[in-house]
Amino acid sequence: DTVMIETFATDRAPRALGPYSQALKAGGFIFCSGQIPINPATNAIEATTIEDQTRQAITNLKNVLETAGSSLARVVKTTVFIKDMNDFAALNGVYAEMFGATKPARSCVEVARLPKDVKVEIECIACA
Repeated sequence: DTVMIETFATDRAPRALGPYSQALKAGGFIFCSGQIPINPATNAIEATTIEDQTRQAITNLKNVLETAGSSLARVVKTTVFIKDMNDFAALNGVYAEMFGATKPARSCVEVARLPKDVKVEIECIACA
């Protein structure tokens, strides 16, 4: 059995800076690489609060998903990497607002360090 794998990239999210894809479609699912709060228009981290960084990271995911023909409403699993678990409640407020009625399965882990020393990184799996 050969599984067709299709890659996706958009300039509406930060470019992949290493040997990885923004997203892959395989077996009816879209697998999105982790997104950090880089503004793709400026390629800079402008957001400073956990709320604004979360909003930008999820917006980046949304843009990648839309390029791959999916959406936030079709997300089935997220993994959230957070620099400081004390920011969890604030992150959760923005997360709930942006995902709306969609309640994907989720893991959230505190990590020692994230790329570019951001406060949050989020990856997801969505139905194609």
